[in-house]
This record gives sequence, structure tokens and C-alpha cells, in this order.
Amino acid sequence: MKKFVAIAGNIGVGKSTLVKMLCSEMDWDPFYEPVTENPYLSDFYHNMSAWAFHSQVFFLTHRLRSHFNLAQHPNSVVQDRSVYEDAEIFARNLYRQGNIADRDYQTYRELYETAVQFLPPPDLVIYLRASVETLSNRINSRGRDYERKILPNYLQNLNNLYESWIENFTLCPVLAVPADDLDYVAHPGHLRLIISKVNDKLTGKDEVVFDADEVAKAAED
Repeated sequence: MKKFVAIAGNIGVGKSTLVKMLCSEMDWDPFYEPVTENPYLSDFYHNMSAWAFHSQVFFLTHRLRSHFNLAQHPNSVVQDRSVYEDAEIFARNLYRQGNIADRDYQTYRELYETAVQFLPPPDLVIYLRASVETLSNRINSRGRDYERKILPNYLQNLNNLYESWIENFTLCPVLAVPADDLDYVAHPGHLRLIISKVNDKLTGKDEVVFDADEVAKAAED
């Protein structure tokens, strides 16, 4: 039976890598973040408060279309970042920073909440949870120039929003992965452990957790 899995998590946590590895192991199809150029992005970086709303509406539009298309996809799919994160994490953070006005944010929320009602939810959200230290180390190791200016307090603000969102997320089951402790690139056993937990969740097992002993054992496999 076809499955739709979304991988959620902060910048640098390893979403794209896990998408690629899960799809390779499970013979599923990957859906990465849209690469369409945002025509507002240059203006946004020059004047965030003037262009944040326009930029977020553009991103939301493309994320909604992507979600709809992959829901129609004939094979099982793994999505790199969900539509929910656009609204619940990044737009909300811009609003909290004062870069989106109250009126515009209310309009954005109404658009998002109306559109999401018509989208089929994923079968599972995999939430990669990591500390700011881990995120910063992984961001530095991948060496992307445009990420060098990301500050620890910005990552912490996003982490706080992620934790609040995931705690109240009820549209589908969630598998929280302790990304500080699991290095699925270095340890094949960690990847196998994640796949095992994903299958447990997708087959309806209620309580699925990562025990410290099994994480340690998996690192040795």
C-alpha cells in the first residue's frame, strides 16, 4: 500500500540526507524542497518587514502544490520538509520578529488553514530533533556560504517553535528521532533502526521510542 511520509526538522538537521537514504533502502520516491526561484527573495533580504509576507505566500503556494502533487503520486513517497513547517515555524517566526504585520499574518494564517483542510495528511511525520550545537556543527560541516550567518539564537527560536508545533500536531502519527544520538550517515545500524521504527509506526504500533541501549547497540552494527 502506498505511503506518504514527511520529514520535518530544523535547518541542518539532516532531512535531505535521510530522505535520500530512506528512499534508497525502501525503494520509495523522494520529494525534495522546491527549487523554484522566489522572485521576492532579493527584496526580502534587503527589507524583511516590507517583503516577508509576499515571500512567505510564495513559498506557501509552492509547498501546497507540491503536497497535493505528491499525494497523487502512484508510489510511496518521502517529502523533505512539510507544508506545515512553512506556516507553523518559519512564517510564525517572522511574525514574532516583527517582520510580518498583524493584519498580513492573519491573512496568511487564514489562507494556510483553509488550504490545508483540503489536503490529505501524511501517513507519518518523522521529526528530527537536535540541539543547537548539533545543528551548528552540521551546518558548518556542509559549508554553504549563505548559511554561515545563521546565529545560534535563531536556531534556538526555530527549535522552540518546532517543539511547540510537534507537541500539538494531531493530523497524523509522529516519530520523533533523537538526531543528536543517531548518525545514520556514519552508522548503517542507526539507519536500520530508524527504518524499523518507521515500519512500526506505519503498521499502527502506538508506542514507538528510541531506547538508549538499542541506539548504542545499533552504532556497533
